[in-house]
Order: sequence, then C-alpha cells, then structure tokens
Amino acid sequence: MVPPAVQSPNPQETQQFLSSVLSQRGPSAVPYSEDTKWLIRQHLLTLITTFPSLEPKTATFTHNDGRTVNLLQADGTIPMTYQSVTYNIPVVIWLMESYPRHPPCVYVNPTRDMIIKRPHPHVNPSGLVSVPYLHNWIYPSSNLVDLVLSLSLIFGRDPPLYSQRRPNPNPNPNPNSISNLHHSHSHNHNPNQNLNPSSNFAASNPSGYTHPPRSYPPSPYSPSPPPSRPSHTEDPTEVFRRNAINKLVEMVHNDVASLRKTTEVETEGLFGVQGVLKQREEGLNKGVKEMQEEMEGLEQQLQMVLMNTDVLEGWLKDNQGKKLGSLENVEDAFECVDVLSKQMLDCTAADLAIEDTLYALDKGVQVGAVPFDQYLRSVRVLSREQFFHRAIAAKVRAAQLQAQVANMAARNHHYGGS
Repeated sequence: MVPPAVQSPNPQETQQFLSSVLSQRGPSAVPYSEDTKWLIRQHLLTLITTFPSLEPKTATFTHNDGRTVNLLQADGTIPMTYQSVTYNIPVVIWLMESYPRHPPCVYVNPTRDMIIKRPHPHVNPSGLVSVPYLHNWIYPSSNLVDLVLSLSLIFGRDPPLYSQRRPNPNPNPNPNSISNLHHSHSHNHNPNQNLNPSSNFAASNPSGYTHPPRSYPPSPYSPSPPPSRPSHTEDPTEVFRRNAINKLVEMVHNDVASLRKTTEVETEGLFGVQGVLKQREEGLNKGVKEMQEEMEGLEQQLQMVLMNTDVLEGWLKDNQGKKLGSLENVEDAFECVDVLSKQMLDCTAADLAIEDTLYALDKGVQVGAVPFDQYLRSVRVLSREQFFHRAIAAKVRAAQLQAQVANMAARNHHYGGS
C-alpha cells in the first residue's frame, strides 16, 4: 500500500496566520524587531513552500534561566536520503528573539520509539543540533531553506536517530509485512544504523514545553522505501568517497572559521582607525573655525588701519608745504578740523591751566606767600570754573564719539562696497 501524498498547507491561510502573528501587539506579541518581521515572514513562507512537511506555529520557549517567551517555530519533518532510501527526521526549528540576525535553534524531536544516536557529531543528547551552517550564519543572506537542505545532507551521511529494538511476535513475516510496518510507523532495523524511517514523533520540546503527540506523513519527495535487503559489505570506493567528502567539509569549515576570525580582527582594527580619524576630523574642524574667526578679526583691523591711513594721508596732503616761520603764535600751528575739536582743545587747555594755578596756590600757602583766606576764595572760584570746563569737555567728547562712529560706518560701507 502506497502512503498518501502530503497535503501542502494552504499558502493563503499560512500567509494570513503569519501576518496575524507578526502584527500582534501586547503581551502575546512575538518579540521580534519591527524591521525584521517582513524578512521572517518571507523565510517561513519560502520554507513551507519548499518543504510542505514543515508547519509554522507559535509556542512557548523556556530559556535555561527559566524565562519563557512566545516564539515562532517550524514544526514537522525534513527528508533525508540514507542508502538510497528517503526517511523523515522529526525536527523543531525555533526562531529566537534575535532572528534573523542570529541563527535559529534546531532540535531533533524523536518519537517514543526512537533514540538519539550517541555520540553524534552534530546532535547532542538533548536533541540540540549544531552544524556548520548555523555556526557560519550570515545576515541577511542565510535562510531557513538552505539550513534544511544542509541538515538533510548532513543527516543523510550520519543519521541522528535509530529505533528501539522490540520483539517481533511473528518470526516469519510475509513479504508484504515490511511495507505494512512502514505505514504503521515501525520498521525493521537497518543492519548499519538501525534507523527508523517512520514519520511519527512526539513533539517534545527540549526546553521544557511539550506538544501533544501528532502524526507526520512520509516525505513527499521520494517513493516508499523498498523491502529490506540483505546485509552486505560496503564498497571501499563508496567508503573512501564518503570519508573524502567529510574531510573536505571539515577543511572548508575550518577555513571559513579562520577567515571569519581574521575578518573580525581586521574589522575591529578598522573601527579603531575610524575612531581616531573622527577625532582628527573634529580637531581639524575646530582649527578651521578658529582660523576663520581670526581672519574675520584681522579683516576688521585692516579696515581700521585703512581708514586711519586715509585720514593721515588727507592731513598730510592739506598741511604739506606749510611753514611755521610766518606764524606769530606757536599754537596757531595746530588747526582743529572742526568746531567740536576746537572747543575740546580750549576746554582742555583751560582745565590744565587752572590745575597749574591751584598747584601754585598750594605752594604759596605752604611758604606763607598767600594769605589763607585769600587762598580759599581763589580755590573756590577756580574750582567752580574748572568744573564747568570739565563738564563742557565731557559733552564735547560724547558728541565727537558719536560723530566718529557715524564716520566709521560710512567709511566701512565705502571700503566694503569697493
């Protein structure tokens, strides 16, 4: 009797299920980052399209520290070919919180009549799978389809499960008994591996979560297994070929691991150089800013020097060739440029003259040349006159400062426009 073909899950229902799960919010939401949910959905859809024996679902995963979290998983069987016969290996592929940036967690999920092979190079006693594809997981190029293909190839070389030995009540089974046993999920032991091709398994979670028992149909990718063949000695050529392939796989894995370590060291070095370059960039930007500010200050000073030079050249042009011999008073040699300057000159001269007079009166009082009462009257009159001269000088100075500011603004506009 040929087993029925596996019914592929409805793609539309699967898409709706994944869209609903990945869009949930609140305590029951899956803990994946928003920027990776679309890629997770695509990975699962591609996986169940390629391997219909796997089914996406959500379940509670318990970490080693006791934390529980609601995660997506691909639960079912994956096909493997061992000695030209296709078997179905029950597995559970957990998509951890950091998926797809980090690899998923894969467990072999044996049925009650299956036992995990000990020791196995890629499966530990708890069922946790460790293969080179998981160790060399690269985001975003790695995906679930390639992972299952790698698992199928590796399990085909060294199956991770074998069936428990059970007594056979019928010592002389008829020729059709093997096929019937295959469909009832028990098989005669293989002389080499004792592998059970059954597709049924108890979906026990190595993390502590237990699924109810469910049946899985045989693989849809190959016909049912042929009757048992008598044991025979393996072909030395086949053994050599298998050992050579295993050795090549190991060498490639070691080379990839070494290359990965070297790349990580080089990347860390480049990150360090990048940090130093950023610090230098900040220093250069700061230096450029300081030089720009200094240049602006020097340009302002240059404008002041140009304006003062212009004033001095104008004065020299106006006074060049004049002779002082024809002047009756030496003070006439200095000409004020405007009325405010002349008024300031007069007030300053009067102030200084009164200051000299007061000094002379102080000396006269000290030597007794000036009576004290006359000294007081003179000082009172002179101090009052000096106060008025100083007040006028202060007002003239304020007016001059205002006129100077206006003149500088006009000259700055002139030189800036030119």
